[in-house]
Amino acid sequence: MSDNQKMSHEEAGKKGGNATANNHDKEFYQEIGEKGGKNS
Repeated sequence: MSDNQKMSHEEAGKKGGNATANNHDKEFYQEIGEKGGKNS
């Protein structure tokens, strides 16, 4: 991708998801999963 081309929504989502995965551990995902289960 060249510098003047915008990033697609798909690319932005993947980039953000990868950054989140690199910054958090397994316990983080377990905690948010439990919160989601309680609210459904």
